[in-house]
Amino acid sequence: MFRVIGGWVHRYFSDEEAIVLLLLLAAALVVILLFGTMLAPVFAGLVLAFVLQGGVTWLERLKCPHILAVSLTFACFIAVLLAVMLLMMPLIWEQSTALLNELPRMVQQWRQMLQHLPETYPGFVSEAQVNAWSEAASTQLSRMGQWLVSFSLSKLPNLVGILIYLVLVPILVFFFLKDRMMLVKWFSSKLPRERRMIDQVSEEMSLQIANYIRGKFIEIVIVGVTTFIAFAFMELNYAALLALLVGLSVVIPYVGAAVVTIPVAAIGLFQWGFEHQFFVLMAVYGVIQALDGNVLVPLLFSEAVNLHPIAIIIAVLMFGGLWGFWGVFFAIPLATLVKAVFSAWPTVGQVGTA
Repeated sequence: MFRVIGGWVHRYFSDEEAIVLLLLLAAALVVILLFGTMLAPVFAGLVLAFVLQGGVTWLERLKCPHILAVSLTFACFIAVLLAVMLLMMPLIWEQSTALLNELPRMVQQWRQMLQHLPETYPGFVSEAQVNAWSEAASTQLSRMGQWLVSFSLSKLPNLVGILIYLVLVPILVFFFLKDRMMLVKWFSSKLPRERRMIDQVSEEMSLQIANYIRGKFIEIVIVGVTTFIAFAFMELNYAALLALLVGLSVVIPYVGAAVVTIPVAAIGLFQWGFEHQFFVLMAVYGVIQALDGNVLVPLLFSEAVNLHPIAIIIAVLMFGGLWGFWGVFFAIPLATLVKAVFSAWPTVGQVGTA
């Protein structure tokens, strides 16, 4: 038994470079677990810098000086941030409050609709089932109300914490963009000189993570804006709030779109009933989801991550359980990192033939 274990350890952990990579990954995991909350502005700045780096690179290809490219990209970022804060957030907040106030009427309307089912289908639906469904609907709508309340400013840590994010994150984004090469060189100088495996994994992951984060943000914006325009044109209630949910749903593969279908259908049903507007709404929503999955995603993620759907779902569950929203957002890049490490991990036979 010990001979088998010893042979396995010797086969996969005989390379010093592999041990260094394992220690780096373990150290990064410990830092995130222990100091993730304190370093959250830094991580947010890194994510946004990844998103904006494409704009800096594009301007530099046009012979624009680095500092000017960074300044122009950063100015666009600040303009978008102010537009979201001053235009979109008040509208979403107003619609969230209105929906919260409307929930009791929705519950009553739902119960009235259910009460007619035993008369219409006496052999299939009983009054006991209707009562159970009514209680379930009341429970789910109450949870939705609690979820909306969770976005209240009173639930956030404090106003100082919000101001810290609003000040620190843009500053961090600017310096991450401006001094990217200097930071990369400094970090590389702390690593061993012989780091073929580390370079192989880091090059693959830097490309994958940059493409994924940038593509995901673009996908969220396009899907959210398109959905808002379509819902607003149809005069659907709470169009901005539902568009935000639909945009964020693309973060969770396979599951997000199915989950968000429930509030979209519920709002449409409460507003129009089983009229033709409701069926038009569901058709439009289906077209948006189909275009996202079959047109937008292939265009944005041309360098597709070769992961099995089961692996993606497991990664979403695991990393989402560890780090919440950001764990879900980075589930696919993290799963790709694990795959890249396993692919590059040397064995005794590989070391001997290298």
